Amino acid sequence: MPRGRTFSQEFKLGVVRQVEAGARPAQVCREHGLAEPVLWRWRREYAARGAAAFGSSEPHSQQALERRVAELERFCGQLALENAVLKKGRSLAASRNGAP
Repeated sequence: MPRGRTFSQEFKLGVVRQVEAGARPAQVCREHGLAEPVLWRWRREYAARGAAAFGSSEPHSQQALERRVAELERFCGQLALENAVLKKGRSLAASRNGAP
């Protein structure tokens, strides 16, 4: 079974609702090419959060936004450091060649 496949919210809801309506989980998995643990995970998520379980993976909460800002700040710092290293390397190369 290939890993990394993504399924739409509608697909997940449809599969879970098939089982909730009485379809046998093993049969549903065969029909859709799913591993049973995937179906069980979707059923747990659906039981806990309903249809919202299959929305975006991370809600737009204040905490999520703060994590994103921190990630972007780290990336900006990394780029600034790389830029400084490249500038220093360029000035060293220019001084060795006698160019100003």
